[in-house]
Amino acid sequence: MEAARERRDDEVEQGTVVTPSAEFPPLSPSQRAELGRIGERWRAPRADGDLPVDPALGRSDRRPVPTRFGRLAPFAMFTVEQPDELVATERANVPGSRFGRALTRLRRAVFGPPLSSTAVLYERMRKLVALPVLSSDLLSSVAYGPEAMLAVLVLAGTGALGLSLPLAAVLVVLMVAVGVSYRQTIQAYPHGAGSYVVAGDNLGSLAGLAAAAGLMVDYVLTVAVSVAAGVHAVTSALPGLTPATVPLGVLVIAVLLAGNLRGVRTAGNIFVLPTYAFVVAVLAVLVVGYARAAGRGFAPVSPPPVPAAEGLGLLLVLRAFSSGAVSMTGIEAVSNAVPAFRPSEWRNARTTLGWMVFLLVLLFAGLTGLIRLEGLVPLPGETMLSQLGRVTFPSGPWYPLLQAATTLILLLAANTAFNGFPRLLFFMARAGHAPRRFLHMGDRLAFSNGMAALAVAAALVFVAFGGHTASLIPLYAVGVFLAFTLSQAGMVVRWRRRRGPGWRRRLAINAIGAVLSALVLITAAVAKFSEGAWVVVVAVPLLVLLFQRIHRHYATLHHALALRPPAPAPPAPAPPGPAGSAEGEELPQEVRHLVVVPVARLNRASLRALAYAASLGQPTLAVHIAPEEAEADRFREQWQAWGDHLRLETIVSPYRAFVGPLAHYLEALHTTRPELTLTVIVPEVVLRRPWHRPLHSRVEQRLRAALRALPGVVVTSVPVHVAE
Repeated sequence: MEAARERRDDEVEQGTVVTPSAEFPPLSPSQRAELGRIGERWRAPRADGDLPVDPALGRSDRRPVPTRFGRLAPFAMFTVEQPDELVATERANVPGSRFGRALTRLRRAVFGPPLSSTAVLYERMRKLVALPVLSSDLLSSVAYGPEAMLAVLVLAGTGALGLSLPLAAVLVVLMVAVGVSYRQTIQAYPHGAGSYVVAGDNLGSLAGLAAAAGLMVDYVLTVAVSVAAGVHAVTSALPGLTPATVPLGVLVIAVLLAGNLRGVRTAGNIFVLPTYAFVVAVLAVLVVGYARAAGRGFAPVSPPPVPAAEGLGLLLVLRAFSSGAVSMTGIEAVSNAVPAFRPSEWRNARTTLGWMVFLLVLLFAGLTGLIRLEGLVPLPGETMLSQLGRVTFPSGPWYPLLQAATTLILLLAANTAFNGFPRLLFFMARAGHAPRRFLHMGDRLAFSNGMAALAVAAALVFVAFGGHTASLIPLYAVGVFLAFTLSQAGMVVRWRRRRGPGWRRRLAINAIGAVLSALVLITAAVAKFSEGAWVVVVAVPLLVLLFQRIHRHYATLHHALALRPPAPAPPAPAPPGPAGSAEGEELPQEVRHLVVVPVARLNRASLRALAYAASLGQPTLAVHIAPEEAEADRFREQWQAWGDHLRLETIVSPYRAFVGPLAHYLEALHTTRPELTLTVIVPEVVLRRPWHRPLHSRVEQRLRAALRALPGVVVTSVPVHVAE
C-alpha cells in the first residue's frame, strides 16, 4: 500500500496522472508566502483543549443510531487514518431521505459501487483494451468513408470512378502523415490534450481555443452521426422500427453514457468485443475478396453504367477527397487520452496509435481497391460494404455476421467521443477556459460531468436533425480538420523553435500533414457550406468567444480571491466610518459585527433565533416589518411583555411587502457603516414532508436570494424541525 501511494505521489508530482485532486490546485509560492504573513498577524488564540467535543470522535462512548428522519449518524462512518485525520467510509455518502437511499441503490446497480480516489492508478487501460476503445470511431469510419468518396465521384459518371485509387493513395499519405504527427505530439506532450495544447502552446491561446472548439463540435457530431448510422442499419433490417428512429437513437446515447459512467476500465471491457469483431469481419472480406480476384488474375469487373450528373472538374475531385477524408475522424483520440493509459503512458499511447493507423490504412485502402475490382457503385438502398459482403459471401452465415458487426461498431463508434470529449474539457477547465465542474471525477473515477454534457448535446443534435445521417455528414469534416490543421501547424512551429535532433524530418512530416489537412478543411467548408457546414463555421467562433468569456470570469475571480499582503496595523483602533469595507478584513481582530434578527412574530422559532444571536456576544438588533401602525403597536407590546432584552426596530410597510423593505434597510445600514459585517440570522422551519412546503411562504429563501448580492452581509438560519 505504501509503495503504491509513493508511486502515485511521484506521478502526481511529475504531472503524468490525472487525479481527483485536480479540483483543488495548490497555492503558488508567492501565495504561500502571503498566507504565512497573514497568519502571523492573527490574534485569535487557538484553544483546542476548550472544545466541548473531541473532533477525532475518540472520547465519546455514544453510538447514535439512524434518527426518525432516516439520516445516518454512526461513528462507523469514519475511520482514523492518522492523527488529526478522519477518513469517511462509503456509508458516509448515503443520503438521508428514503427516496435518496433508493436512488443511491439504483445508481450503484447501474453504474457500480464508487471507487476510492487511490484506485485512479488502476482505472487505466492496457493497450489491448485501449485500441478498440479509442479506435472505434476511427475504424468504423471505413464503413462509410470509401462510399462517401465514391458517391461524389460517381456524379461525373462511371468513368470517374477510376480516380478512386489515386485519391485513396493521397488519403493514405494524409493518414500516415497525420498519424506520425500525432505520434510525435504524444511524445512531445505526454500529459495529453492533443490539438488544444499543441496549438495553444505554439500558435497562441486563440488558436488553441479554435482547435478545442473544432474538436468539441467533432465529438458531438461523432456521437450523433455514429448513432444515426447505426440506427439506420437497424431500421434497414427491421423497417417496422423506422418511425421510432429518434427514440431509438436517444436510447442508444443513454446506454453509451451509462456504460462509460461505469469507469474507464469497465467501459473498455464492455466495448472491446464489437470493435475486434468488426476488424475481423472486414479482414475476412478482404482476404476472401482478394483471393477471388486473384483467381481471375485481378481483372476488374466492369461497373454498371451511370450517367453523369456533373462535369468532372477540380472542384468535384476535391469534394470527393474531402468526403473520403471523413475516414480519419477519431485519429486524434489517443493524444487526448494519454493519461488514461497504464505506465509508461506515452509509450503505450504511441504504440496504440501506430496500430490504429496501420489498421485504418489497411482497411481503407483494402476496401477501396476491392470495391474497384468488384465493379461496385453506390446505391441508394444499400451501403457499399453491404454490397461487398453479399458479393464476397453469397451464402452462409458470414454476411449476416458482417452486418451485425458493422451495426455494432457504428453504434459504439460514439464511445471514442465519450473518452475524448470529457478529457478535453478537463484540460480546458484546468486552464480556466471551461467550467470547473468538468474537473470533477465521479463515483467511478470518470469525468461524469463531461460525459453527461456530451450526451445531452449529441442527443439534441440527433433530435434536431431527425436522426438522418445524410443531413449530419456535411457538418462532420470541418471541425476535426480545423483541429488537425492547427495541431500540425503548431508542431511545425515547435520544431522550428527547438531545432532538436532530426527536426527537419519531423518538421517536413508535420508540414505535409498541415497542408493536406488545410486543403481538406477549405474544400469541405466551401463545397459543403450550403449543405450545413455553415453551422460549424458559425459555431466555432461562437464557442471560442464563450471560452474567452469563461476565462475572463475566472481571471477576475482569481484576482478577487488572491491572497494579498495585510495592511499595516494601526497604532490605535481606527475610528468607525464609511471608508472601510467588511469584505476586506482577513484578520479576526479587524472584523466588527452587527447581528440582525428579522422577527415576524414571537414564537418558538423566532425566540430560538434571538437566543442564538444573543449567545454570540455581539451587538444585536431585532427588526420587525409591520403592514400598518396598529400591528406595529401590538408587536411592541408583545416585545415589552417578553422583556425588551434586545434593541428592536420596527418598520411599517404599508404596501405589505416584507423582503424588499428589509433588504433596503440592511443595505442602508451597510452604507452607513461599510466596515461592519452584518450577520442576518433568520429563523427557519424545517419540514419533514416535501408536500408540506407549498403550504408555507418560504420567506427565508427569498430573503437569502435578495441579500446574496449585498457585500458585507452574512445570512444564516436557525432551524426548528417539525416532526410531521
